[in-house]
Amino acid sequence: MNSKERVKAAIAKQPVDRIPLGFYLVDHDTISKVIGKPTYLRNRVAQKLAYWEGRRDEVVESMKADITDFYKKIDCADLLTFKEGQLEGVAVPPKGFKPENPPRKIDENTYEEANGNIWKFAPDANDVALIPNFKVSDELKEYTVEEFAGRTPPAIPDPSCFEYADHLIATFGKEKYIAGFSGGLVAITMLDGTEKGLMTLALQPDEIKACNEQLVFQQNFLDDYYIRPGVDGVLTEYDMAGTNGPLVSPSMFRELCFPYYMERIQHIKRYASQVILHNCGNNLPIMDMLVDGGIDAYESIQTTSAMSISKLAGTYGDRLCIWGAVALESLIDGTPDDARREVRRCFDEAKDAPGFILGPSHSIAFGTKYDNFMAMLDEFVKLRDIKEV
Repeated sequence: MNSKERVKAAIAKQPVDRIPLGFYLVDHDTISKVIGKPTYLRNRVAQKLAYWEGRRDEVVESMKADITDFYKKIDCADLLTFKEGQLEGVAVPPKGFKPENPPRKIDENTYEEANGNIWKFAPDANDVALIPNFKVSDELKEYTVEEFAGRTPPAIPDPSCFEYADHLIATFGKEKYIAGFSGGLVAITMLDGTEKGLMTLALQPDEIKACNEQLVFQQNFLDDYYIRPGVDGVLTEYDMAGTNGPLVSPSMFRELCFPYYMERIQHIKRYASQVILHNCGNNLPIMDMLVDGGIDAYESIQTTSAMSISKLAGTYGDRLCIWGAVALESLIDGTPDDARREVRRCFDEAKDAPGFILGPSHSIAFGTKYDNFMAMLDEFVKLRDIKEV
């Protein structure tokens, strides 16, 4: 089996010659250490500044070269996503993009837009924050069903917006499994942020349903463009829970979210037969519905919540491929020995899972220790040909 065949079989819960490996994403500090130079991939500060400076084409060419170098150097990943090249939206700016009025620099890590919005950069945390220049009302907006009645298709993206994604397919698509983008996913729709959004869900259910219907229409339209030719599956993502449980009750999810979530999954399957869901937090109370919606694999098994490989495999293993779950905390705060133990733990928990892909509990996040990352890869390579540890 090659990597593509291996992952396809694992997601289909069919026998594989060895356990596959994949990352939801890898942040720039780890990529830079592997390839031996700084990179724009997942580099929030450097990438945004370069786009503001009108260097879009330079950035994209650099990212294409760096992602190729990275995956060829580690030489053990079977499943690739487009996430390393993504910071805002699901694609890169169009070819030749130059902002008309870029923000002006105030100090080393502060920039101001013409409208007074402030951008604060924290390179040591790989973080970028926007501080709007307006006061947010404390009042809850009253929506109407009518304002969501429109069915105007969204703008068609320029083909060059997919230059990075198409490069990944062209470079690795014959050998590796490529999990690409879609037009989006509808689930727990929160208008005006989390706090107000949750209140709107509770107090204005008809308006939320109307909004979801509009979103489904828009996302279905975009699938034609965002689901790229040559992908093997689609990676959808929507964080629906915190550490203690979902953001809404199972009954509210079933009424206000599930029908639209399922409709989107089924529409995506017109383009790609395998759909993977990335979803952080403890989603066990709504897991039946997430699986019933039609997903084939689940990623982001947050080990600090109640989620685990063994729980998911024990309940849903005949319907769901499990992707995870080396604890992110061990990769960031632990030692190489901790990383190796985590790999062995995952292999042990997954020994009875019909479909399993090794990966981190979330991502190879910023702050991951290079030695821990390499120890994880080394232990994986030692163990991937055997089922029991």
